[in-house]
Amino acid sequence: MIEFHLDARSGVAPYMQLIRQVRHAMRLGLLKEGDRLPTVKDVVARVAINPNTVLKAYRELEYEGLVKPRPGLGTFVTRTLGGESELAAHEPLRRDLDGWLAKARDAGLGDESIEALFADTFRQFSEERAGRAGRRG
Repeated sequence: MIEFHLDARSGVAPYMQLIRQVRHAMRLGLLKEGDRLPTVKDVVARVAINPNTVLKAYRELEYEGLVKPRPGLGTFVTRTLGGESELAAHEPLRRDLDGWLAKARDAGLGDESIEALFADTFRQFSEERAGRAGRRG
């Protein structure tokens, strides 16, 4: 079962953080069709959040067709976001990323610096790919 966490410094609304965490867990194969999400009560107790915020996140996930509530039973995953081939690629990529993170730590970078470097590099990479695709089209 997924365990939610919130980052007050992220600038991302708490309900969106919950939605992103569910989506990420689905993409990584940690949540599969039929799995139950934590109850609203459990999430409220674990991360000290307003129950309406959790309900908002769960409703959005339901609207997207990712989960379905079953009265008296809970909220259940109705589909996944990662295919088998995508999941198979995770482990070697995770090993490469672990090595990169170790190098970043050895270079003296802290968590925020690592996150900033990764986010900036990812953004540049995505923009360059989008630019190349736009020139082809």
